[in-house]
Amino acid sequence: MIVASYVKTNDRRALENLQTHRRKLLAELQAVTSLDVAGSVEVVQRELHVIEAGLEQLKPLPGTIPKNEWD
Repeated sequence: MIVASYVKTNDRRALENLQTHRRKLLAELQAVTSLDVAGSVEVVQRELHVIEAGLEQLKPLPGTIPKNEWD
């Protein structure tokens, strides 16, 4: 639902920030050895897929915006 809202409002920066946070969280979860965090890892991985799909929806067609906006 959050990702859909960001896509609807064309808030690419918020999606990128969310993606960065989830990647960091995933790395931290994968470093845990004393607990079974497999379920949490799966949830974060699914969230990352949703975020990436949202970013793809916001990706402009080639030549539609200045190059430096996406480089």
